[in-house]
Amino acid sequence: MDMEAKEYPAREIKLLVVHCSATRPSQSFGVEQLRRCHLERGFSDIGYHFYITRDGTLHHCRPMVQVGAHARGFNLHSLGICYEGGLDEAGRPADTRTPAQRQRLAEVIGHLLRLFPQARVVGHYQLGPDVHKACPCFDAQAEYGE
Repeated sequence: MDMEAKEYPAREIKLLVVHCSATRPSQSFGVEQLRRCHLERGFSDIGYHFYITRDGTLHHCRPMVQVGAHARGFNLHSLGICYEGGLDEAGRPADTRTPAQRQRLAEVIGHLLRLFPQARVVGHYQLGPDVHKACPCFDAQAEYGE
């Protein structure tokens, strides 16, 4: 894992929030497309700290020292990790992670939990009753959390 000490945030990290890009398996949504989408929404750049494409490639997006833009009300004390996918071909929420994404996501979360052992792993939808989306389309807390 290529994460240098200079990237470690001085702020307290309480949550590792897992997201999906809400894209269908047949829809390519690379890191540059994600960047354009976030810029169009008014962000300064990609709001997630990490993005995992279908081939399992980990993209370092927002430096960990920088507050993310991925979970309104929770960004100050969290890191955002997103995977490409999350919808089936009909556009319904589905766990579409490839084996390579599953492996990379486990590695990233494992590494981050060693850096921030007090952090809890949650899916975006698990942040509270005001989040009305299925993102990341699987139970991240059960799979990677307590």
